[in-house]
Amino acid sequence: MSDQRKRRSQNWYGKQDKDGFIHRSWMKNQGFPDHVFDGRPIIGICNTWSELTPCNAGLRDLAEAVKRGVWEAGGFPVEFPVMSLGETQMKPTAMLFRNLLSMDVEESIRAYGIDGVVLLGGCDKTTPGQLMGAASVDLPTIVVSSGPMLNGKFKGRDIGSGTDVWKFSEDVRAGDMTLKDFMSAEAGMSRSVGVCMTMGTASTMASLVEAMGLCLPTNAALPAVDARRGALAHMTGRRIVEMVEEDLTFSKVVKKENFENAIIANAAVGGSTNAVVHLLAMAGRVGIDLTLEDFEIGKDLPLLVNCMPSGEYLMEDFCYAGGMPALMKELEGILRPAQTVLGKDISSYFEDAECYNRDVIYAFDEPIKSKVGLRVLKGNLAPNGAIIKPSAATPDLLQHEGEAYVFEDIEDMKANIDRDDLPVTKDTILVLKGCGPKGYPGMPEVGNMPIPRKLVEQGVRDMVRISDARMSGTAFGTVVLHISPEAEAGGTLALVQTGDRIKLDTQNGQLDVLVDEKELAERRAKWRPTPPHYDRGYASLYIERVLQADKGADLDFLVGKDTRPVTRESH
Repeated sequence: MSDQRKRRSQNWYGKQDKDGFIHRSWMKNQGFPDHVFDGRPIIGICNTWSELTPCNAGLRDLAEAVKRGVWEAGGFPVEFPVMSLGETQMKPTAMLFRNLLSMDVEESIRAYGIDGVVLLGGCDKTTPGQLMGAASVDLPTIVVSSGPMLNGKFKGRDIGSGTDVWKFSEDVRAGDMTLKDFMSAEAGMSRSVGVCMTMGTASTMASLVEAMGLCLPTNAALPAVDARRGALAHMTGRRIVEMVEEDLTFSKVVKKENFENAIIANAAVGGSTNAVVHLLAMAGRVGIDLTLEDFEIGKDLPLLVNCMPSGEYLMEDFCYAGGMPALMKELEGILRPAQTVLGKDISSYFEDAECYNRDVIYAFDEPIKSKVGLRVLKGNLAPNGAIIKPSAATPDLLQHEGEAYVFEDIEDMKANIDRDDLPVTKDTILVLKGCGPKGYPGMPEVGNMPIPRKLVEQGVRDMVRISDARMSGTAFGTVVLHISPEAEAGGTLALVQTGDRIKLDTQNGQLDVLVDEKELAERRAKWRPTPPHYDRGYASLYIERVLQADKGADLDFLVGKDTRPVTRESH
């Protein structure tokens, strides 16, 4: 090691004493020879594979490809598991456990003798959870995503995960689709391993990771079962060894400009509103001052990617059209200069990129829609902010005033939404409380409430809906989300009553309940929080320490990082 910088891993495996003996000897029971402990980079492969996370079911194979690349580059790969968050499988919501995953990742990286880490994720919360944890330790870090599923198929046409589920469900409720056809569509929706092939949260986060320069080019859109994803994983294994040699740590790559590029890209792809809470939480770990106001960067940007739910196509089509490199080429004039895991500016990701299908990736000067990036709303109903996604909304509803009909919690909504005598019209604004970080807990994807059945049967397919919840990145509609402070934290949302008039002014970023301050003060004096749903374990800790949506819904004691070396031994 005399001609090398001493590696972090040598504090585990380089000692010629009892401690070194223990660390090396027990690793050798797996058949590793002496020379792999000779000071070469030891690369952790942080794997969220699980059969309960179908989106990540292909990560076992990708881990083997990463290992090949690490070995080829002269490193020593070691795979380790962390908690896996299956968005479609977990109750009450995977978001409740994003911060727990981040703790698992952070402490695993810190406790083990590794020099760099490859994050294998995919499903919605796994990518941000892993990045949050890795950022807090600050080793050389790179991402390999699981990739999207193949396009869904039903009756000779493409269907998209999530997006068409919501559409078909409403059609069944309206009597426009038979239950038999609905169940038939289920069989053709998910035809391979991988994440949602719509521009849902998983594909959004993979796209933003690429725009931030935290993975190799083309990572976002290559289908999960495409052989090129295996090759990309192999090359990622090679690159992480080089990053360790270069001491290219997470914080040396990620600056505020990287986050700004993510916000720009999110607007152009019609990305998920969930990106907001994830980017805010990631920035908090790196120590970058990112606020809701920074997301206004994207408000006047055009929609360029014609993918569901904001468009017509799917991620497989986006890949074949040129993927993120082709999209970033269209954004060349506005993307910020920024460092990447390649050790080069982000422009290197798209300098030779081409678009192969203008029906899927539109030119910047001829967009699908203009000025439809995420909008931040504020007003007396959301003093600290709320979010709306204009690209997935009904344009005529983006400026709207109407009477509220209030559901006090998710059980109230489910019990009453299909009542024949529900006193609502197409102009009513549906309000849902108790679905924020503390209130649910975990801030679930229920903000896109069903349209009341009596209105669905009349042909209504969209209404203004307001809540402190999130919604799936695959969902659509004129839905106001992430109201902060949430109802359970005593926000104004807790005080709204059925019959109050609410004004949504998306153009000017305003959201107000039209009730005078004296009346609101009287209501506040009578308001009491509901008893928490959990009084033990992680969920209880989460409720007690979670930040509000405008701060990324991280746990307050996890913000920031700790890069101190671990010096105490276990024996």
